[in-house]
Amino acid sequence: MRADRPIGTLLLAWPMLVALLIAGQGNPPLKVVVLFLLGAFIMRSAGCVINDFADRRIDGHVSRTKSRPLATGEVKSWQAMTLFIVLLLVAFVIVLQFNRETILLSIAAAGVATLYPFCKRFTQLPQVVLGIAFSFGVLMPFTALEQGLPLAAWLLFFANICWTVAYDTEYAMADRDDDLKIGVKSTAILFAGFDKLAIAALQLLTLALLAWLGYSLMFGLYYWVGLGIIVGLFGWQHVLIWYREPQRCFHAFLHNNNVGWVLALAVAATYWF
Repeated sequence: MRADRPIGTLLLAWPMLVALLIAGQGNPPLKVVVLFLLGAFIMRSAGCVINDFADRRIDGHVSRTKSRPLATGEVKSWQAMTLFIVLLLVAFVIVLQFNRETILLSIAAAGVATLYPFCKRFTQLPQVVLGIAFSFGVLMPFTALEQGLPLAAWLLFFANICWTVAYDTEYAMADRDDDLKIGVKSTAILFAGFDKLAIAALQLLTLALLAWLGYSLMFGLYYWVGLGIIVGLFGWQHVLIWYREPQRCFHAFLHNNNVGWVLALAVAATYWF
């Protein structure tokens, strides 16, 4: 479940919190916030389990993942799948607290999240599948709070897809040499020498969509200051990935946690102050 490494949960949760703040006009019900954050932890954990199950025969050939429990044989495949099913059942119990539209979105999200780990076998765009899976988490707060799916939900949805593909490409850059040897596909391999340019383009598109979001909701100074800070954070990531050193690329990926909390704080400040 990688509960000791919460970066995936955080990257799933920050945009979800932004959606909750917008859908709840800055004051979403505490119960809804708690349930969504718990759901983020459960679903990210389930995603890690099914990912390690899918990669159990190749993780041992990648320097960064060779010590994972399924790769070493410490955990058996049936044990992993049992845990995965239990986590999905817990997530389903959580989502049953909400309306029909939210339940249907959660089922679609679970399906895409389950498909994602296997996509790297047959497409160079598994990061896009991950982006879609993660971005269901910004649609569900709107339906859960009976807001439907307004323009703001879709702007945040597509902004989050672009951002996810950008940061997961940084993540894939850290494993590119190993992935090339074992035949695993990724956007880092697809973009090749244009990887940094592609990440920059995705980040610019993310910023453009977030700017459209702020304009459409008539957000004030706090939000725009937050976007300005995010521009600087994205810039620093390019310093980290400039020489494509695996460890620094991985640090660039981790650095996106800062992007997430800055965006959430900017939206919260917009409503609260």
